Amino acid sequence: MGLWQIDTDTLARSRFVLSPFAETFASLKLLHAGAGKHPGEEAWLRAHLPGYRARLADDPVAALIVRAALGASWIADFFCPTSCEGESFEETVARVRAAGAREARDNLRVSLRGPLPAALERDDLPERAAALLTYVWDETVRPYWRRRRRILEADMVARTARVSQGGWAAVLDSLRPGTRWLGESRFQVNMNAYPPREVAAGAELLFMPVTPRAGWVSWEGRERYALVYPCLGVLAEDHDRRPAPAGLAALVGGARAGVLVLLGTPMSTTQLVAVTGQALGSVGRHLRVLLDAGLVERRRAGRSVLYVRTAAGDVLVKASGAGTREADTTGAHVTPS
Repeated sequence: MGLWQIDTDTLARSRFVLSPFAETFASLKLLHAGAGKHPGEEAWLRAHLPGYRARLADDPVAALIVRAALGASWIADFFCPTSCEGESFEETVARVRAAGAREARDNLRVSLRGPLPAALERDDLPERAAALLTYVWDETVRPYWRRRRRILEADMVARTARVSQGGWAAVLDSLRPGTRWLGESRFQVNMNAYPPREVAAGAELLFMPVTPRAGWVSWEGRERYALVYPCLGVLAEDHDRRPAPAGLAALVGGARAGVLVLLGTPMSTTQLVAVTGQALGSVGRHLRVLLDAGLVERRRAGRSVLYVRTAAGDVLVKASGAGTREADTTGAHVTPS
């Protein structure tokens, strides 16, 4: 299993960060797989998979790079650099473009676990890889980035609240299948059979949510480590386009019904604002009405206040036909780089 040795000071300084590049790379992995994990992913693939495949047909070398770089248990390092906090997509992809030709070929041999196809024995691999990643960002991610950013921010709020409530161990155990805090400074990052890796004292340790059900680990030298994980399923699904049941909406109002349906999983006001796109004042008014009606209740998690449906709220949602939805945190197979 992949194991990182992390001292307590490094873990205490770790943080959740947004990475447009990680979101783009996760989307590339989804396009490469060609099959979604839930209806939202399937709808996105129907919209963008034909264009992606046409793009690869026009550039067979790029198609070979993707197949070679996304190895069974390793991602070619040059193809997936570790984002810095606050780094734009353009800044990260510039590092892909700046990789050396020999470095790119060597990385691909590692991910392939063997020799390169003759068509990849060339010097423009970094430029072609950067161009393909830019296509994925421009055509399939950036049009949705505003909403995806809200969802990712909501996930980070939830994880941070859980740190306050149950400590880092509870969070690390829940990021995705294969991650576990084993105690004694040992963090299992995946199930791959690699030697333990010591995270240097003082290194950056970053946790990056993505909306596709994908994940991986990466590092830059000894100074920066990242674990990319799929955000909470209840947040990742396409709530903006799924209306609340008509009967429930008629009873309590459409926007308020949507909030009640979402609160099958505890959320903060900030999360609800992020996921629904409603104004803070509107969300606050909906919560007050639902609290007064006994349909939701407040719970404190460290310094955060979370809201969740009561038993009465569950009955009302079930009776309306919406059912209760639990967070699905099943992730894809993780490949480290």
